Amino acid sequence: MTSFSVQSFGCRVNQAEAFTWVDELQKNGLSYIEDAIDSDLVIVNTCTLTRRADRDVQTFIRRVARRNPSSRLILTGCYAERDPESFRRDPNIWRIFSNAEKEEMIAAIVSAFREKSQPQRRFYKSRALVKIQDGCDLACHFCVIPKVRGKSVSRQEKDLLLEVKMLAEKGFEEIVLTGVNLCLFGRDQTPESSLHDLLVSLENIEDLGRIRLSSLDPRFLDKPLLDHISSSEKICPHFHLSLQHGSNNILRKMGRNIGTDDYRFLLALLRRKNPSAALGADVIVGFPEETEEDFEQTFSFFEESPLTYFHVFSFSPRPDTDAAEKVQVDEKIKKKRSARLRALSGKKKTAFQQNFSGRILDAVVIEKENEGARVLTGNYLDVFVPECTAGVRKKVNVRITRVARDRIWGETIRER
Repeated sequence: MTSFSVQSFGCRVNQAEAFTWVDELQKNGLSYIEDAIDSDLVIVNTCTLTRRADRDVQTFIRRVARRNPSSRLILTGCYAERDPESFRRDPNIWRIFSNAEKEEMIAAIVSAFREKSQPQRRFYKSRALVKIQDGCDLACHFCVIPKVRGKSVSRQEKDLLLEVKMLAEKGFEEIVLTGVNLCLFGRDQTPESSLHDLLVSLENIEDLGRIRLSSLDPRFLDKPLLDHISSSEKICPHFHLSLQHGSNNILRKMGRNIGTDDYRFLLALLRRKNPSAALGADVIVGFPEETEEDFEQTFSFFEESPLTYFHVFSFSPRPDTDAAEKVQVDEKIKKKRSARLRALSGKKKTAFQQNFSGRILDAVVIEKENEGARVLTGNYLDVFVPECTAGVRKKVNVRITRVARDRIWGETIRER
């Protein structure tokens, strides 16, 4: 029986694609295993958001070739789209597929390796990931993704409703909605739809557990959508916003067409409507021409904000983007500034988590660890429960018993 593994780099969109591929290939007789070193086929869904993402892909390919020289690698995703020639001479790579050819990729694999036997079905993730939209119509000056993913394209609502219904019936208690720009969903359709409309329809599905939203673009968070996501019992109280900076000067140079006053309004509204919600953000440090004053404004903004954590990225110039042609900030300065913001994020995250010590929260089991389990609460607390008989994907109620900087402990109150 032909075995395969999938290695996804970068965003949750890539993970959602991998989630679907794993299911489809198992239906056609291939056996899914997690470790690429032991598999016959290795599908690599690449990312090219930063230079580090490129390096991570290259390192992984070399490692697989060294430790599993008989494996056949199949490349797709944004790095393979942007620079396929850099991979063509690698003898371990069986095929390279563009982003537009991803459906053809699965058909090609099935055609070459399909087997009649049915392996034991395994899931790629303990939470179901569903891609509702791809591509982006915007032109942020630092971002290469619109060039490698194309314009925004939304899936049909009826197909999404059917898919989510089937996933709920399979026992997934959490559905993660993903997209390159989630908030653009429906705007390309006739008649025009919206993320708000989709969420209302999804929440009517019988036996639906909870919905988690991936990154949200603050430029498209209107009040009806904000009111809905912050009050719905079905939507996880966890909102991650692509803010990118806290200086109006740099936001303007990024081509973001939004300012820090807008950010303050959005964050204050989300916090006021749901005091227990996790509020996250992306921030880029060292964008071209970022001054010390720009950085200090950003640091103050994030320090004073109700954000509970943030992902910090050192600016990485990407080919064929406006920002790549600008005067770059010294790498040592980027590293120093990034370290300060990451330390601040760590403090805010721990302080937020400590607020829930002694409280009982709903959670989903995402991984078993001997007699215990890792569970994820709706507001994004990753909790270790030493004793838990519930299986992966099941719902539990946990009481938070201890919060440390590197781990949260809890106890099972009820398994459902």
